[in-house]
Amino acid sequence: MQQRNDNSTRYQTQTGENNANFFGGEHQHNYPQPDAPLVGTPSNLPLSGVVKFVGRDEALAAVHQKLQAMATVAISSVSGMSGVGKTELALQYAYGKLREAAYPGGICWVNTRAQDVGIGILEFARVQLGLPEPPETLKTVPEQVQWVCRRWQGEPILLVLDDVVDYGAVEPYLQQLDLRFRVLMTTRLKLGTPAQRLELEVLSEAAALELLKSLLDDAERIDTQIGDAQKLCEWLGYLPLALELVGRYLLDDEDISLAEMLELLQQERLAAEALLKAYPEMTASLGVATAFELSWKELNADAKKLSGLLSIFALAPIPWELVEQCLPNWQTRNLAECRDRQLKKRSLLQRVRQERYQLHQLIREFFVVKLETELVVEVADQLRRSFAEVLATVAKTIPQTVTLDVIARVEDALPHLVVASDLTHCVEGVNKIWASTGLLRVTEAQSRWQDAEQWSKKALLLSEQHLGADHPTTATSLNNLALLYRAMGRYAEAEPLHQRSLAIREQHLGADHLGTATSLNNLAGLYDAMGRYGDAEPLYTRSLAIMEQHLGADHPDTAASLNNLAGLYVLMGRYGDAEPLYTRSLEIWEQQLGADHPNNASSLNNLAGLYELMGRYGEAEPLHQRSLAIREQQLGADHPDTATSLNNLAALYYAMGRYAEAEPLYLRTLAILMQGLGENNPNTQTAWNNFCGLIQQAVQSGRAGKLSAHPIAQAVLEQVRG
Repeated sequence: MQQRNDNSTRYQTQTGENNANFFGGEHQHNYPQPDAPLVGTPSNLPLSGVVKFVGRDEALAAVHQKLQAMATVAISSVSGMSGVGKTELALQYAYGKLREAAYPGGICWVNTRAQDVGIGILEFARVQLGLPEPPETLKTVPEQVQWVCRRWQGEPILLVLDDVVDYGAVEPYLQQLDLRFRVLMTTRLKLGTPAQRLELEVLSEAAALELLKSLLDDAERIDTQIGDAQKLCEWLGYLPLALELVGRYLLDDEDISLAEMLELLQQERLAAEALLKAYPEMTASLGVATAFELSWKELNADAKKLSGLLSIFALAPIPWELVEQCLPNWQTRNLAECRDRQLKKRSLLQRVRQERYQLHQLIREFFVVKLETELVVEVADQLRRSFAEVLATVAKTIPQTVTLDVIARVEDALPHLVVASDLTHCVEGVNKIWASTGLLRVTEAQSRWQDAEQWSKKALLLSEQHLGADHPTTATSLNNLALLYRAMGRYAEAEPLHQRSLAIREQHLGADHLGTATSLNNLAGLYDAMGRYGDAEPLYTRSLAIMEQHLGADHPDTAASLNNLAGLYVLMGRYGDAEPLYTRSLEIWEQQLGADHPNNASSLNNLAGLYELMGRYGEAEPLHQRSLAIREQQLGADHPDTATSLNNLAALYYAMGRYAEAEPLYLRTLAILMQGLGENNPNTQTAWNNFCGLIQQAVQSGRAGKLSAHPIAQAVLEQVRG
């Protein structure tokens, strides 16, 4: 990574499914249970294990609205896995309407996984309605259902078909129903016309916490451990079935803390005892993994392989182009059909936006287990290897200068790069460090210094372990960590890293290699930041000679060396030597990279600083303004380099006596640096001293009245006057 120095005058920054019976929410409903039905309304509703049904009022209203609009409504889930509460919602809707006597013709419940729909309707007619058996001349069940429906008294009538897994098996019976019937289905399938689909989402955090409180009947136990409770709900993906199982487990074990419960789940995942099986009093009859298994068994081999691949990705939106790249031998159309007709249709995969898909937390955990236990070892290893190689390729596209456009392009891949950084055993050679290096570049550009240091150290460790302590790639990693420390003001830690990087490159690449020139340039940059100008000059000069020899006089990297040497001359007071170097550097960058490239901003900034020192303020101002505009556009309003331009333009206005224009620029500079670097960073301290100098000069010149009412400005003003 080659450092671009950005020297300046006053500022030297370088830079049947049964689902959960709890939903969470605010309102409690006490619906009658089937052992005490309202007189006059025939029904066969199963027992609900709900203690407190909360948080689904809008969904209940939507169900009723859709039922009145069409004869058939299908309840499905956004994430689609078992346990989101489709069955319980249908059951509570039916109980509510039973209480209101809204369906006097009867409420018939059929679990389609356990019973044929037609047989269920015939049984309801015989037991609940007292209708006779259909004539023996009617041989088929649909004919018998039609006969029964014609003799079914009353209107309207509600038919609930729970856990529909095959719409084709249900449709013949629906055709026998007349307009008195309203059909409510729960299904994991994405049904279209004629059914209206209500996609039921997982709970909000507030609703999930309310659910746990109602299960434990001990709000204090949750409130006193609220942070752990929030983490527990998040790990469970706010899925009602999982929350109910864990809540009942916590109710049985009063001594286990929520933190301990979370740790158990993280260690044992879906094999944790708390998630294995349902309690007898629950509406749900299955544990989480067993409920998911119902959907898994319906998948074909390709869908299972795709599920295994998706489980390797982070718990974040997955760019579909990355999936396609991981499976290069699959036809694009076939892969999309596998996604849509196998996974998405069964709601095992959610489309979050265009070409972005995501797994639910617990579905991902389930697929991880399947990847490790059911897929052939060679297949699983190949999927991991393909994933790691694709993400390494993405990391290689992240340049050293990370602009806003670069971040926008790779942003969705970043969580998956984190996963790839732990799969270094799946790739060979230099690819082992690329995920960490890419993350370093992005986090450094975002001033996330602790994260950047973590990724830089990881890249260096991987390079030393797998490539060797004296490998040229190790020299690059040393260089990157040194540059990071320099940006953080940790010069003493940066120097030995730069020196070691230079020694490796001189030994393995040669004294005149471009890599050696980079190390010479960056060590020189550290020395001029430390004020060791005599040590810096021969290194800069030697680096420039190598660049011109190998790349030519008009190469952008040659321009970088010219810029850096010119910056040193400015610090040494050799303005006449600096100006032609700055001018030549700017011309090369504008010609080779374009007028709005971030490198041009550095050159403009530095040339403006030189003109300011020479008293040529009129020439300096437009250059500073143009530098600031480029950086705001390309790097962002809060980038450290943007702070450099703000500070230096403020310094110019200060020198020109335009204090009112300088003050807001200094304040913006301080806000950026305090947030990104902290108050003890040398660059932050320089900016603070500049700002205090401005206030003091305004007081001494009798122009303090030109300053703003900003709290920081007024605080410094009060100190100066005191």
